[in-house]
Amino acid sequence: MKQTLTIILALFVTGVSLAQTFKVPPYQKFKLKNGLTVYLMEQREVPLINVSMVFDAGAVQDGNRYGLANMTADALLFGSSKYTKAQLEEKAEYVGASVDTYAGKEVAKLSASFAVKDQELLFDIIQDVVTKPTFDQAEFDKYKQRQLLQLTQQKESPRAVVNSYFNRFVFDNHPYANPVTGTPTAVSAITANDVRQFYQKNYTTDRAAIAIVGDFNMADMKKRITNLFGNWKTAAATSPKLAEPAFSFDKNRVLLVNKDDARETTFLIGGKGITQNNPDYIPVVVVNTILGGRFTSWLNDALRVNSGLTYGANSRFGTYRNSGTFAISTFTKVSTTTQAIDLALHVLDSLHRTGIDEKTLSSAKNYVKGDFPPNYESASSLANLLTDMFSLGFDESFINSFQKNVDGLTVAKTREIIDKYFPKNNLQFVLIGKAETIREKVKKYGVITEKEIKAEGF
Repeated sequence: MKQTLTIILALFVTGVSLAQTFKVPPYQKFKLKNGLTVYLMEQREVPLINVSMVFDAGAVQDGNRYGLANMTADALLFGSSKYTKAQLEEKAEYVGASVDTYAGKEVAKLSASFAVKDQELLFDIIQDVVTKPTFDQAEFDKYKQRQLLQLTQQKESPRAVVNSYFNRFVFDNHPYANPVTGTPTAVSAITANDVRQFYQKNYTTDRAAIAIVGDFNMADMKKRITNLFGNWKTAAATSPKLAEPAFSFDKNRVLLVNKDDARETTFLIGGKGITQNNPDYIPVVVVNTILGGRFTSWLNDALRVNSGLTYGANSRFGTYRNSGTFAISTFTKVSTTTQAIDLALHVLDSLHRTGIDEKTLSSAKNYVKGDFPPNYESASSLANLLTDMFSLGFDESFINSFQKNVDGLTVAKTREIIDKYFPKNNLQFVLIGKAETIREKVKKYGVITEKEIKAEGF
């Protein structure tokens, strides 16, 4: 038994050590003549290849046709010049491969994973899907009906839509407020031709990158990717770069979204956050780990463990290229709405009032060093990291200097981080619950704006 415990301890210590010393493996970066940026990284441990491809084609490009970017990304897999949607699915499934697409707030991505032995087929599929999608009308029509049904169903789950309400409340008319999955009215009006035009405008090589990570020869893969994509001609990108949003709120505000049959109140409290490439990103992560970033965080201890007001509470930073948000998030019974909000505010106030001591900081550092870097150690996550570096504007020093940035955080520095990045004034409250029951109680938090959850939009 003693020997077993010794082995387990040794493995744990080794794991922590590896996590702390992890560096981004060597890779090559080059650009094709058409402007497409290429990242290649050899990882020979397993006979797999992982692909991540990114385009400047996220929901911020939707204009007022909310959901268009999301529908375009999904529709890439509805057929191509060589393959129908059914054939794409059958061929990938037959060899145990995966090919997926999605759109987020700022970018759209294609990701794929497959065995080395199947690379001829899968690279052919990827090239055809990306460069020659057909946006099949029949498949699109069926898909649109499913999307409309999902949008209706989402409104039954406050936790599924509260972030969209929060983004609209905080960002107002800035494109960061655009709901990724759209609204029923907007989605109903989007046609297959709209999707085709969005693709032609935003899937452009001058703002795109592809990363390949896996078991391959560097020179051979460079030749393959050049042959596959080197002759792909697209128009130059015309969408303007996004300006930084101007946060116009100068006081506490409350958005109360009425859901008549709600038994719980779901809420977010927060405001302005940080960008992904902020030089203080890692210190912010460490401090937020203490506040609400792990199960033993102050928020979860206060609202779940000690008071039983919820099953879970957290805080998080949502990061974009030019901005971001900070939010405390949880839910509670309608009858304990203000009790939970007051307790969450008390915890946030304690962070500002008492700060963080050395013991608490040391614990958070160890947690972050053990938890964070392994997220970038698999081949698929490395491929995704490389395209994130391209789209979000940071480099490998984000990972390579990780331990240094964590270890260098002092108690004095946490005070600066708290004061600078964790808002305590001009807080924005978004509550989804039974308005009739909680309206008078939540007036104390700020000026109230009300919406109906069944109403169009966010």
